[in-house]
Amino acid sequence: MDCPGSDFSLSVRQAAPIPIDAELTCLGGQLLALVGPSGSGKSTLLRLIAGLSRPAHGRIACASVCWFDSKQGVHLSPQHRRVGFVPQHYGLFPHMNALANVMAGLHHLPEQERRHRAHAWLDKVHLADLAQRRPAELSGGQQQRVALARALAREPAILLLDEPFSAVDRATREALYVELAELKRELVLPIVMVTHDLDEALLLADRIALLAHGRTLQSGPPHEVIARPVNETAARMVGISNLFDADVLRHDNAAGRTWLKAGINQLACPLAATWPAGSRVRLMVPPSAVRLRSLATGELPAGHNRLQLIVHVVLPLGDQARITARIAGCDEPLQLRIPLRLAEALRLQPGARTDAVLREHQLHIMPLAEKGQVGQTAER
Repeated sequence: MDCPGSDFSLSVRQAAPIPIDAELTCLGGQLLALVGPSGSGKSTLLRLIAGLSRPAHGRIACASVCWFDSKQGVHLSPQHRRVGFVPQHYGLFPHMNALANVMAGLHHLPEQERRHRAHAWLDKVHLADLAQRRPAELSGGQQQRVALARALAREPAILLLDEPFSAVDRATREALYVELAELKRELVLPIVMVTHDLDEALLLADRIALLAHGRTLQSGPPHEVIARPVNETAARMVGISNLFDADVLRHDNAAGRTWLKAGINQLACPLAATWPAGSRVRLMVPPSAVRLRSLATGELPAGHNRLQLIVHVVLPLGDQARITARIAGCDEPLQLRIPLRLAEALRLQPGARTDAVLREHQLHIMPLAEKGQVGQTAER
């Protein structure tokens, strides 16, 4: 499939029937994952892209073609948008076999060409031998492949996937991840995937967009969004719960370091000069930033951020231990996972105290959450 310049952009707003305030971009050959809880507007955005719903304001364009522009009065119908859409439950016709289901999306082509192209795509998704089976005779993963073949057989300018792996078991899901990654490498079209599974997004996506209540909180490369969430709402959406009130003490420009006070502790983090001394902020501490004494040497890692933890809960989970502790002088809990044998060697139990070091380069400053705050859009 060859779709030169098949980049995608969306900027839409509406107050009703479902509030939306979103900006998205995705280049050809990239996968953009829309991540957020139920009701965050993920599937609504797919419907707006496909032309199944019409936003009140904004613009949608793909492959240098404007599909919707409220100012210019442009609104292409779904039939005139080159969209490949795989809905959450695949949308296969139960009375048709796999071949006929793929052909169903190709009515604009002559019969012989429809059949040839459908066979070719079933072969590409490894279902050539099952072309005569109906959906009820196929596994969930096989049905998903048929739906994907139908979507791609239309030679779309963009591929939309709505929770594509939610209906299959873990083993099938892992195999489908590999197949989607291989297809993405072959195709040059943008792929927009809705998922509530952050791990899935991190595994497959080139970019992720965090959505809450119809708004884009933040978008960018996955590692940047995880390491530098724009605010507390975004941090919690990417699974960070270690958030603490802190005060900015001073900036050391030469060392590229900002000093904070959290509870009774003075902590160093990467330079954040946009926050004046005296600012009240939220400090994010990823669990991987918390380092305890080495099992081999019994020593703490080097670093400025030495502090004491007071253990409250130790919960064994297989060969890991989930620790809930408090930083001396801070009210908020600190969550981390460590090897169970390390927890046993350090004799961690409720009420125990242990020394720790926080990795300076992983700490991140965010604004204080305002009451009722949803977040702000941030493009990285």
